[in-house]
Amino acid sequence: MTDAERPRDLPPAAQRALAEAEERRRAAEAAEAAHPRPVELGGRKGPEPVRYGDWERKGLAIDF
Repeated sequence: MTDAERPRDLPPAAQRALAEAEERRRAAEAAEAAHPRPVELGGRKGPEPVRYGDWERKGLAIDF
């Protein structure tokens, strides 16, 4: 039996919290599937320039 197959020895409160988190994840995924994000037209090509919390353009980062 692997670790993934072995049942966890968690207190009931932790098991409830994990179940609630899984339910919230499923609800968020269902909401995203029902209303997908619109496609950006005329936007920049490549990765998002603010993906690291800084604005990056041509290798130069500006922190704001």
